[in-house]
Amino acid sequence: MIPKSGNRFLDKITRKPKPRIALFAERRDGHAGLLIAALAKRGVEAVPVALKHCAVMTTAPHGLHIPGFEDGLPSGAFVRGISAGSFEQVTVRLGFLHALRELGVPVWNDARAIETCIDKAMTSHLIAKAGLPTPATWTAQSREAAAAIAARETAEGRALVLKPLFGSQGKGLMLIRSPADLPPEDAPGIAGLYYLQRFVERAGDVWQDMRVFVVRGEAVAGMVRVGESWITNMRQGGQPHKLLLTPDLAGLAVRAAAVTGADYAGVDLIAGGDGETLVLEVNSMPAWAGLQQVAPGIDIADAIAGAFLAVLRDRPLSYSRAIL
Repeated sequence: MIPKSGNRFLDKITRKPKPRIALFAERRDGHAGLLIAALAKRGVEAVPVALKHCAVMTTAPHGLHIPGFEDGLPSGAFVRGISAGSFEQVTVRLGFLHALRELGVPVWNDARAIETCIDKAMTSHLIAKAGLPTPATWTAQSREAAAAIAARETAEGRALVLKPLFGSQGKGLMLIRSPADLPPEDAPGIAGLYYLQRFVERAGDVWQDMRVFVVRGEAVAGMVRVGESWITNMRQGGQPHKLLLTPDLAGLAVRAAAVTGADYAGVDLIAGGDGETLVLEVNSMPAWAGLQQVAPGIDIADAIAGAFLAVLRDRPLSYSRAIL
């Protein structure tokens, strides 16, 4: 503890302020509530705010407006969700996160990691470039080009999965077993872009994959998701089961998260027919309600809060931050 000097101004600029966190969420859902409670137990106030209510404001002291932080910047920012909107609106919201980082505010996950993970094609590129096992993946910007890929793959007895580039929760997935299965370019979720990934046939009698939750370079929990079809996402009826998190699975998930730059992430893995585990996706704003059901000995929200606050604690306090 820093002793008081008797000089009120000097005491003010050297006193470490109580952290106040901006928790960016579209709404205060159960996950946001758990994070707020976990941070509160550690003496930190988390102020929920939607990015759609934030703005660039060059007349403000730091050039930004964040409801609830009119007197200064937050000690840190945690991104639980980004409000949907037009391309222009989402661009500004991500730009806002970029601006916070440039002002020295730690952001989890920051805009670079979110942009990488939202763009499934970039995630696939980085995962493959790093030498991590992942299904063969292609992008095509016309149905004709996508049909050529599908014709080549299906002729060799392989199916493809068509995924919305920016999709989540298993919505909009299509199984492509012939070029004729490809939707037109103006179909919902296509927007003239075909993201195609080689379909991984089930290795056993059930459809299943795995989700591993990574926080600051550590795999803290994992689950097996079992579905009645090849789509195993929880929102599509998949059921969580306990996963034995081996060093190999944990290590693969940690490396995949690191490739994207994500400080916390849900990494989706699947066992291939040859027994090799493949990386499917990396999610930069993952939910964990289902995972928490099968990991009762682990408080996931508390693990996130502790790791995030460790970053704030280790960060040097600048003069400009101290006087706020």
